[in-house]
Amino acid sequence: MGIVFLNRMEIEREHEVGGAQVWIEEEGGLWTCGWHEEAGGNREQSEREIWYEGDMWNEMLAVYRHKLAAKLSEGYRPIIRDTFQEFLESGQRGRYTQKLICYSELRADEELYARLSAWRRVKATEEHRAPYLIATNRALRLIGTFLPQTLEELRELPGIGESTVNRYGEDILEHTRPIERKHSFPLDWVEHRLDEEEFEAWTYKSKERKFKREAERVRATRLLLESTRSGSTCVSLAQISQESGLERRELVEMMESLEKNGYSLEAVIEHEIQLVPQEQQLAVKEAYAELGDSFLKPVLKKVYGEEPPSEPGQDILYEQLRLLRIRYRREVQRTTESASTHAAENGSKADASSPQVVIAPAAVKRSKTQRATGSD
Repeated sequence: MGIVFLNRMEIEREHEVGGAQVWIEEEGGLWTCGWHEEAGGNREQSEREIWYEGDMWNEMLAVYRHKLAAKLSEGYRPIIRDTFQEFLESGQRGRYTQKLICYSELRADEELYARLSAWRRVKATEEHRAPYLIATNRALRLIGTFLPQTLEELRELPGIGESTVNRYGEDILEHTRPIERKHSFPLDWVEHRLDEEEFEAWTYKSKERKFKREAERVRATRLLLESTRSGSTCVSLAQISQESGLERRELVEMMESLEKNGYSLEAVIEHEIQLVPQEQQLAVKEAYAELGDSFLKPVLKKVYGEEPPSEPGQDILYEQLRLLRIRYRREVQRTTESASTHAAENGSKADASSPQVVIAPAAVKRSKTQRATGSD
């Protein structure tokens, strides 16, 4: 195989330095990437770990990033650091913001975070909103760590917008004001108090989580598309979920996106709804035609009544509704396209059968006039 990329990594362990190599190879369209860890500092005696082997470049790259980030978070560092600069900085927010987030995650008050989470759940229930629309987990950790005492201080925390401050600011401050704090605002002191190695390790750990998710999504996309092939054995969401690591809900979302881009995942849909009675499938289809397909809740009530089953039964029904919606939208699109094609064909036939009016060129007209008058 031809080596496309190779770099040596080192890690300090107690009083010795361990070594390893990370590599990418390609031969005949087959991509391989992996890790060579030297045994006791001996390059000849090393353990070869294959991370990925296959013909999908994007999947190989996603797996490579995830695995490499995991090694970096363990403490490995590249000998030639410049080749990893883009990897380190890609997708990274401003350094100041990143350090605030890092500090809040490493030094969070878990008890206060739990109370803020409980408050968020109550608000979400009262307002019939998703909890993350009130405040994200990251925002709650920032609040619980830096303890803002005023609305102005609350505004200084990244990820907390003006609408959040106006709507929930006073509620949030009721949790933080009673707590004595030993730091001040603004928070520029965090930059100097956070150890650089600690910050770098946290950065790589964050990237590990990010790239792991990307690798899972790439793998899930491949498995979903492979399910469209004749004779594919991997057509159930349970199988794809197990092999990719993604939850069923995320897989259904990906199916909706793929269908919009022109891919048909009928094999998966048929497998998942095979136990849904035909009359029930027809009722769902009629509900979409009557109520529209933008919102699922009205369709759920129309088909299953005002009091649908509680979780997890309701989650299963929503999943089935989303899968049937994919099929319904595809059928509507085909009907629309067929009607447009039919109309265009009828228009062409009508044009062909209509009397043709031919306007003679001016020179021909003059010629006929001259012959009628007998002039040259």
